[in-house]
Amino acid sequence: MIKQDLEIYIHIPFCKKKCAYCDFLSFPKYRENYVPALIQEIKTADLMGKKENDYIVQTVFIGGGTPSIMNAKHIRSILDAVYKRFEVAENAEITIEANPGTLTEEKLAGYREAGINRLSIGLQSADDEELRELGRIHTYEDFLKNYDAARRAGFSNINIDLMSAIPGQTRGSWVSTLQKITALNPEHISAYSLIVEEGTEFFEKMQKGLLALPTEEDERQMYYDTKNVLEGAGYNRYEISNYSKKGYECRHNTGYWRRVDYIGFGLGASSLINHKRFSNDTDLKRYLHEMEGEGENIRPHVQVLSIEEEMEEFMFLGLRLIDGISKKEFGTTFQKKYEEVYKEADAKLTAQGLLINEGDRVYLTERGLDLSNQVMAEFLIER
Repeated sequence: MIKQDLEIYIHIPFCKKKCAYCDFLSFPKYRENYVPALIQEIKTADLMGKKENDYIVQTVFIGGGTPSIMNAKHIRSILDAVYKRFEVAENAEITIEANPGTLTEEKLAGYREAGINRLSIGLQSADDEELRELGRIHTYEDFLKNYDAARRAGFSNINIDLMSAIPGQTRGSWVSTLQKITALNPEHISAYSLIVEEGTEFFEKMQKGLLALPTEEDERQMYYDTKNVLEGAGYNRYEISNYSKKGYECRHNTGYWRRVDYIGFGLGASSLINHKRFSNDTDLKRYLHEMEGEGENIRPHVQVLSIEEEMEEFMFLGLRLIDGISKKEFGTTFQKKYEEVYKEADAKLTAQGLLINEGDRVYLTERGLDLSNQVMAEFLIER
């Protein structure tokens, strides 16, 4: 039997301090009873009509929150539960997110021994004033020490998260951050523009007129600066906001964009399994209590996707990738030709210079990438 690829996401919802821009599900106080609950879920979670033996795990991503506040012993026990239940590919990509100021040489060595082979470090900026504005707990010097320690521990696949268009940032300071990071030669760089989300400290400041954001024009120029600096330093842009050295594209995120089945474990974690989207409970006390009862009710929201919804997702997610989508794969997946479903949208977007339909591939032009939200709306299917 040919096994289907599966990705696993594990959510660690704890941070030392919540950042001013963060709307992720996280808490400042670590709960010791979370790890046993998480392991219980990994052992017993329903796979929506599928079985463990139907899958081979290609990627594991431990995200948060700040997973690196946890010691290696706990991370090892979580991964052990994954290995006991699922078949994990020998060359699986296994990532942990980390924030500067939370890593030690002992932790890093323990993570490596536990099987983690990819580190994703949330730096955001190389400017200490900008880091303070973001509410980060670390300095750039803290990051450099952690980065050096990670290299000494044997990590040869490191991503660095960066953020542009943050309060007080200029084009000059953003380019300086990009140049400092490319000089370190990490294998992967994720460069996102700040989005001010409701419910965050930044949102409250913005409502009061107290958030000094760069102008729209500066933000747009920062977007172009990102591409120019990173590509000039040898990084390949393979997704709207992601750049890598050859062969170091993030396999886990690429799987999301290509709609590989994935299952999320932990508080509020989302999943796509067997044409169903669902998410776990977001209330920590309720999640812990339900796991004590073997987790019958931790997934209150299950959505069975219609074929139209799956087609839309195929396009929305796939067009984030620079090489776009495969028409052949669309036809094989949905038993309908791409042109049958999207003839009008394709013609309109191509005429506007936003889309290219070439051979088997359909992908966005540079201008299409700039206006990606507008483009994606054209792939909604009328019900």
